[in-house]
Amino acid sequence: MPAESVVRIRSGELQGWRWIAGSSTNGCWLGTYERNMQQLFRERIRPGATVFDVGANVGFFTLLASKLAGDSGRVYAFEPLPRNLDFLDRHLRINEIANVHVKALAIAAASGEAHFRIAQHASMGGLAEGGDLHVVTASLDDLIASGYVTRPDFIKMDIEGAESDALRGAKELLAGRALTIALSTHGWQQHEACWTTLTEAGFKLELLKDGADDGDYLILATK
Repeated sequence: MPAESVVRIRSGELQGWRWIAGSSTNGCWLGTYERNMQQLFRERIRPGATVFDVGANVGFFTLLASKLAGDSGRVYAFEPLPRNLDFLDRHLRINEIANVHVKALAIAAASGEAHFRIAQHASMGGLAEGGDLHVVTASLDDLIASGYVTRPDFIKMDIEGAESDALRGAKELLAGRALTIALSTHGWQQHEACWTTLTEAGFKLELLKDGADDGDYLILATK
């Protein structure tokens, strides 16, 4: 199938929605991509919710959040990589999405600037010293305090090893009222650091993927 082909997603909650075939793995347009995360979205996101998609990539979960939050909801998609932002914007346009706000930012411990390492696969890059790309960073606490975004009800975060830094930049958010986080952690050190941070902030944690096969974990944190 030509990479630029626009196809209909074959199955799942987004069945019938439009997708650019070559933007990401075939599981996206087949509708089978990360089934466990899709299930979390279906269970936890309600109409009217405010959702943060931190590490939005090309927008599969941004689209899913948009559908589940509905016209009365709001989705913020955070993604620093220009290639991914281009596909994300195109996916929003071809599906005529109006409740998503795209932010070309890398979420981090502090607001400023950093380098981003571009990986061979567009979903696997991340912040790194000496990285290929210069990006703007922001902490979630700064974004909320400034009024640039509104406080979320649900956060999906998958940022390839920068997750503990992102949580350090969200201390006020984590200390606040009810919040659900679906957090992918990469490597046991990141996993332990994030687990400790969330536990100390009063979250109830459930380990949904244990990282035994590939070192990637999935945590459901609720408060």
